[in-house]
Amino acid sequence: MAVSYNKLFKLLIDKKMKKKDLGVLADISPASITKMAKDEYVSLEVLEKVCVALKVEIGDILDFIAEGKGK
Repeated sequence: MAVSYNKLFKLLIDKKMKKKDLGVLADISPASITKMAKDEYVSLEVLEKVCVALKVEIGDILDFIAEGKGK
């Protein structure tokens, strides 16, 4: 099972936020943001910080993709 953070980055566009703004607001490292931009796994703690900062649920920022289905 793969993960996609496309919803997160679309949300940032809607809120006119940059990735750097998210890092400051959610108090997460640039490395975590880079991992999300590459659809790599990040800790649940990072995801929680993002959700709290943006006032959204986890399903609003990511999707799970079945292997072999693509994005």
